[in-house]
Formats: sequence, structure tokens, C-alpha cells
Amino acid sequence: MAVVASAPGKVLITGGYLILERPNAGLVLSTNARFYAIVKPLHNEIRPDSWAWAWTDVKLTSPQLGREGIYKVALKNLTIQSVSSSSEGRNPFVEYAVQYSVAAAYATSDKNKKELLHKLLLQGLDITILGCNDFYSYRNEIERRGLPLTPESLASIPPFASITFNTDNQERKDYKDLDLLHKIAQTAHCIAQGKVGSGFDVSSAVYGSQRYVRFSPEVISSAQVAAQVLPIPEVITDILNGNWDHDRTEFSLPPLMTLLLGEPGTGGSSTPSMVGAVKKWQKSDPQKSLDTWKRLSVANSALEIQLSLLSKLAKEHWDAYKSVIDSCRKLRSDKWIEQASEPNKEAVVKGLLGAKEAMLGIRYHMRLMGEAAGVPIEPESQTKLLDATLNLEGVLLAGVPGAGGFDAVFAVTLGDSSSNVVETWSSLNVLALLVKEDPCGVKLESADPRTNEITSAVSSIHIE
Repeated sequence: MAVVASAPGKVLITGGYLILERPNAGLVLSTNARFYAIVKPLHNEIRPDSWAWAWTDVKLTSPQLGREGIYKVALKNLTIQSVSSSSEGRNPFVEYAVQYSVAAAYATSDKNKKELLHKLLLQGLDITILGCNDFYSYRNEIERRGLPLTPESLASIPPFASITFNTDNQERKDYKDLDLLHKIAQTAHCIAQGKVGSGFDVSSAVYGSQRYVRFSPEVISSAQVAAQVLPIPEVITDILNGNWDHDRTEFSLPPLMTLLLGEPGTGGSSTPSMVGAVKKWQKSDPQKSLDTWKRLSVANSALEIQLSLLSKLAKEHWDAYKSVIDSCRKLRSDKWIEQASEPNKEAVVKGLLGAKEAMLGIRYHMRLMGEAAGVPIEPESQTKLLDATLNLEGVLLAGVPGAGGFDAVFAVTLGDSSSNVVETWSSLNVLALLVKEDPCGVKLESADPRTNEITSAVSSIHIE
């Protein structure tokens, strides 16, 4: 029987660049587009020679990319060797994920569980990785079919379609298990990429939508050094017991709001090179960069405050909140103030307008930073698109997610007004994706997403 786990995609709506440094926070929304890992035994029985040599086979398959890798893992020191691979090179992200996951499983198991784990691992691991179509670009395929750039056209492509380069939530594991998973994932990811990033993407994949402040880089940088000279089993305990000082609090959009993502199709952007340019600017002009970061931080905090206020108003004054949203979804923002007919409704309208004003401030300072650093954080083409989007009825927010660039845009709409954005984006050659906000993080699935075949009931397995 297979074990199927999934983790969500994400959209960083505030905190671009600033999130790299403590104590700056970022607001990240997880989405309903998910990546899946399907794990099952590679062999029906334990191979006789496996006991003698204490090694196991790992087969990794990515059907969408047409890639397969075969590895051998020594279960004593967890060294990993690539036996054959159809890809152009080794994948350190996968290799370190396997090594550190197995190491953590051994380190957190008692003697009896270690013996059971050892027997299971000797059967080998058959791992299949799948991503929802929204993680990839299918613009060329849609255009090849002569279809319009609409979500309906994107939905016509079969799920988990191969890539050409031209459900009900299950009960969550307790936070002790998620914290363990988070530490393993952050460590494997940072060591694989050779540097310690902010970690917001890994954190959102584990926990879902949240307000995030990064951990101190030292918690992993010491492990990076140790892993070069020591076997992973000797490093993993220090990692799990390290001072993980990140700050994470639950956060999601207020009720009756919809997140939209769009693919402009105007070229891609390299986040590492853009971050490098911004850091270079910080060193060359520390006073101006510090002033810009302070102003951007204030704008980020203002948006967080307004969205939190709107969530509070929805909880305490639902009728007034819903009435305002139902009215404003049909109107441009310059008409929203007319809906403030009594104090509670006025508070909701002011919260909406405050959020919109804060987002405009974020975009302004992000553009200034991009101009000073010489990188297109909000390129002119994106500015025109976002301004047109904000002019539509029922649109609260619009911006470029994360580090910015040409890759994507996002919008947050009120009620069912998202259809206005989809139609406008399509007319401007922007493909609206199918993703929506889904605050759920990593979870165990009850079925293979390709077949809905029921998998083993492993949700009761608890790592002590």
C-alpha cells in the first residue's frame, strides 16, 4: 500500500526582500494547487543481499517531466549514490530530502520502531512526485489548441499532464509532528541549494497560510559545515534540537475574499539574481536603502493590520460585513464609501480602503527599490496591468508576488467579482490560473490523486 502526502503552493503578498532579514515579517497565502509525493515499497520482499550490505534502493519518478532516477542509500551512514538517471544531472533537493528524512526517522524512533523502520527501508522506496497543472505553464498548449486564455481552457487539460518545454481536508497532524517535518525540510532545502534563504516557502508548504518571520541563519549554517565532514546521522540530532527561532502565526484572507493568480506570459525572472542586485544596492547606498526598507516595512504592517481588522469585523459584525462586501463587489473602490451607512459598515469600508491604500504604498516602495537596484521588481508592463486590474469593480488588492518580476501577478477580489478580473486579464493576454487560497498545509491524503485509489491508513502513525 502506498502513502500519499501533499503540500500546497504559496503566494507571498507582502514581505518581498524584507523577509530575508529578521525581524521583518511576510504574509504568505497557501493555495489549493498541491504537490504530491506517493511512496510505496520498491520490492515486495527484502532482497537477501540487502541485510549483508545494509543498503536500500530508491527509485524516484516524475511522470510529468519524463524523468526517473535510481539511487542506492547506505542505511548506516546514509550516503547516497546515483545509479542511473534519465535527467541531465543529479537532483540535490531530492537526495537531501531522502537522506534527512530517513535520518530523522531513525533519530526519533525507539529500538523497536528502529527495527521495523530498518526492515521497511530494506524493501526500498518507490517515490513518485506529481504537481497540479497550476505549477507549470501550459500557455503554449492552450494556444496550440486555438483556445482562449481562460481558466476554462486551462481546466480542459487533463490533471497531472506531462510537461512540454516549448478534496476534503484530512485531520491535521499535531504541531509537534509538523515542527519536526519543518526542521527536516528547511535543512534539506538549504543544504541542497547551498545557501540559507528566508524559508517562507518551506514553512508555508508545511503549515499553510501564515504570518512568517524567518529563523536565524546560524541554526542551519552550522549544520551545513558539519554535514561536509560528518555522517548525516551524527548531524541530525543537533539540527532537531537547534534553536529554531522563526515566528509563525496563522493568517488567511478575511471571509468572502478570493485570491487570483495570473500568468502574463511576458518572460521569466530570476529571483536569485534580483535578490543579489538588491543586496548589492544595499551595500552601495546603505542610508537610502535603509530608509526605503523602513517605509516598505510600515506599508507591509499597515496591510496586515487592515486585513486582520477586517477578519475581526467579520467575526464580530457578520451582517454588516457581508452587506458591505455584497455591495462593494459590484462597485469600483471610489464608490465604496457610499456604503458606510452606519458605524459597523463604516468600519468595514474604512478597513477595505485602508488595505487598498496600504497595497498601493507597498507597490510604490517596491518600484523605488527596483529602480534603485536596477532590477524590474514591478516592470512597466506589470504596472499597467495592475492599475487596470485595480480599476475594476470589486477589486481590493493587486500586485506582483514575492520578489516581483515578469512571472506572475495576483489580485484579491470581493465576493464573486473575480469574473471581472478573469475577463479583463484574458483580453490583455494574461492567463488566470485555477488556484485559490487554501490555508491547509502539508497533509496525508487518502488516495492517489491520479486514480482516487485508497491508500494505506497511515494517518494514525505518530512520530514520538
